Amino acid sequence: MATEDRVREALNKVLVPGVMRSLVQMNLVRSIELKDGKARVTLASTAIPTNYHSWLKDKVVKTVCELPEVEEAAVDLVEAKPKELNQVQSIIAVMSGKGGVGKSLVASLLAASFAREGKDVGILDADITGPSIPKMFGLNVHPSGSETGILPILSRSGIEVMSMNLLLPSEDEAVIWRGPLMSRAVTQFWEEVLWGRLDYLVVDLPPGTADAPLTVMQTLPLSGVVIVFTPQDLTTMVVRKAVKMARKMNVHVLGVVENMSYLLLPETGKKLEIFGRNKGEEMAKASEAPLLGQLPIDPELARLCDEGEIERYNSDDVSNIFANVVVALNERR
Repeated sequence: MATEDRVREALNKVLVPGVMRSLVQMNLVRSIELKDGKARVTLASTAIPTNYHSWLKDKVVKTVCELPEVEEAAVDLVEAKPKELNQVQSIIAVMSGKGGVGKSLVASLLAASFAREGKDVGILDADITGPSIPKMFGLNVHPSGSETGILPILSRSGIEVMSMNLLLPSEDEAVIWRGPLMSRAVTQFWEEVLWGRLDYLVVDLPPGTADAPLTVMQTLPLSGVVIVFTPQDLTTMVVRKAVKMARKMNVHVLGVVENMSYLLLPETGKKLEIFGRNKGEEMAKASEAPLLGQLPIDPELARLCDEGEIERYNSDDVSNIFANVVVALNERR
């Protein structure tokens, strides 16, 4: 006899047009009814373009009827808002007190590390005026969707990505908006994008402590923030500003990451501290949070980012940061 689990397992093979994740992964299966060899499946049509509705119904009927215990199948489509369907276990925001420290880089490396471990992960690029995530992942297509929602773009390794640059006519188009408009866009990326079921959502915040970071901390149920800095003299001040903002908003600081910590000279193996002595332990003490790790200046990483291949990069330093983030998250649960 057919069971709901067997039908759901079959539906997990039906991919949603435009995102190439399954109906189950996108959490569009609302109910499954079984009786006397007949199955009735109710799906949310959220973000699926109307010209795909008939195709989707036929595909589901065909898939379910392939089960030997099912003689007939019917599909009902219902409306639902994306925020009613999105189920994200952990949301990690990556922030910095100032720009140019590699915040987007760390966010991308974290997401790629989660994906490498087989986790379902997405990146919400909240840096509305300086979105660099699509470039690093080699994404240049526009998202699809409908009046009921937007579907994220899937990266090569299966990471869901939503960024303002994916919505612009061209990637070099400037977004000249005031704070309230940027905050509204961030809210829409959370509430109107169909993320579906994710183990982790990494949020790339714009630098500083203005409207967009504030919106994220007020709107999204953050599991914690990772603060990125570089070894420069003004680091202490800007890191403390970011930490104070997070704590005022009752958001836990998972730890700090020092980027551009040093350059490893290939001839000698010596570490050259180009921007001054590393401040990892100092910043950890200032933020009262653990030092998650340090990233060197790596020409190979720069090359892969320029070529849109950041998902191919891995190193002991990245693995160490990833492991420490997971530990920090588990300690919060």
